[in-house]
Amino acid sequence: MMQARPRLLVVDDDRVVLSTLLSGLSRAGFDVVVATNADEAMRVAVDTRPALAILDVTMAEGSGLEVARFLAHETHVPFLLLAPPRDEPEVRRQAASFGAVGVVAKPVDLSRLVPAVRAALERPAAPAKAAGGADLLLEALGGDHGPQALIALGILVERHKVNCDVAVRMLHDRAVASGLPVDEVALAIIEQAEGAARPPV
Repeated sequence: MMQARPRLLVVDDDRVVLSTLLSGLSRAGFDVVVATNADEAMRVAVDTRPALAILDVTMAEGSGLEVARFLAHETHVPFLLLAPPRDEPEVRRQAASFGAVGVVAKPVDLSRLVPAVRAALERPAAPAKAAGGADLLLEALGGDHGPQALIALGILVERHKVNCDVAVRMLHDRAVASGLPVDEVALAIIEQAEGAARPPV
């Protein structure tokens, strides 16, 4: 079960982005601490022991990947990475090697980030170290799925007040019932959550 206000560490050297994420995530019910570079992020992570870190990979002073390696090896704090679309495939490959729970494309859409954060926090910490929280979730669905599956799971967790294991079953059952691929069903769930006019699946 999640804490009342899970603590998040948000790391980005763009003050406007940092302020937007701080405001949006605080409104969503999280206790947010921030850092603007890699060195500061590592210090804050040790001092505050957040439940999850959200790291920009393209900072001028130290990469978010550097912070991610530190978190994975020194603190075992789980983390999501924020990456520009052009870098996302390469970041995803690197992130998988040290257990990121997900990669979110920039510019960040809070309506997608918040469910992804909730899904990441819902997973037990121990298995995440072995295989990566996102990998475990997507493995449970079977096949090779994109980030939309993780976001959709977060939406299902939040909307139906269920845990991630139940959300995985719900997403899989909807895909089977509709005869559509999991990623297509996931995209429909995301679009419905964003108010898109798309028939339910």
